[in-house]
Amino acid sequence: MDKRLTLELVTPERSAFSGEADFVTLPAWEGEMGILPGHAPFVVQLAPGEVRLTNGDDRHFFAVSGGFAEIKDDKVSVFAETAELADVIDEERARQALERAQADLKRTQTDAQTLAQAQASMKRALVRLKVVQGRRKKLSR
Repeated sequence: MDKRLTLELVTPERSAFSGEADFVTLPAWEGEMGILPGHAPFVVQLAPGEVRLTNGDDRHFFAVSGGFAEIKDDKVSVFAETAELADVIDEERARQALERAQADLKRTQTDAQTLAQAQASMKRALVRLKVVQGRRKKLSR
């Protein structure tokens, strides 16, 4: 039997995914990182981006907003700040969140904390839009 990966994707609020995969792609801070069974033990900081997993013919796409991952003994444990399955992302809501964040960034009288929150909101919205639009492109092929 072929070796498989076990993927656990958790956030502070919930378990977003738990299951097997043939291949996992992570948005590592230094760039995208692919994981196959037999990967060396590794801990990596995650950037806001897309976690992709392949399980046979099935593909799953998640938007994550940072965190870290540990790879050990064919298990990929992802600890993300947020994680949303591409199929459940509301594209219009993400677009509206992006517009609000962009408006907040344009304000000239913005304190440092509000500015940081607006930048984080903008990154989350951009990732959500990228994941849902990428998913739509992959389905249309």
